[in-house]
Amino acid sequence: MDSHKLGRRIAAYMEKKGITIEELAARTGLEGGLIRAIQTENAYPSLGPLLKIARSLGVRLGTFLDDQITTDPLIVRKADQKDEIGMLRSRNNDVSMKFHSLGRGKTDRHMEPFFIELLPESGRDSLMSSHEGEEFIVVISGQVTATYGNNTYTLNPGDSIYYNSVVPHDVCCCGNQAASIYAVLYIPE
Repeated sequence: MDSHKLGRRIAAYMEKKGITIEELAARTGLEGGLIRAIQTENAYPSLGPLLKIARSLGVRLGTFLDDQITTDPLIVRKADQKDEIGMLRSRNNDVSMKFHSLGRGKTDRHMEPFFIELLPESGRDSLMSSHEGEEFIVVISGQVTATYGNNTYTLNPGDSIYYNSVVPHDVCCCGNQAASIYAVLYIPE
């Protein structure tokens, strides 16, 4: 999905609910400028702010990511993972993560599964986030730094981490080599 679609979907839900940018900023704790940038400048935030926007609008995260509807079972072939979402994560608006949704289309899902490419830019700024739910991550390649509260862990291929995402956390590439992970987010309704 491109960022134009994301911005239009968020704007449409805001309009349906009669919520202004200022009201959404107050509900989410995000800056109004970021919300405006998502709607008009094709900015794509990291998952933390996107989750806060979804929760504040009373929709699940997948509502913004889904382009199609499928029936059970949903199968995503590796060759079909070309659609990616470039997440802005650093303070200078570099794309530092590329998300490939593995649940797109399953409209009744309760988890958000992703294949994520962590670019070296992801390790430049530690931007802790917190939101309701849980996350499970498995490192596929490269080395990953996971910060959870006041603790930092280095994860290698095959290592995993499972945590309550209400605790401030950050996951990024360790060093100058890209890394890849599978991540599953559970967000309670």
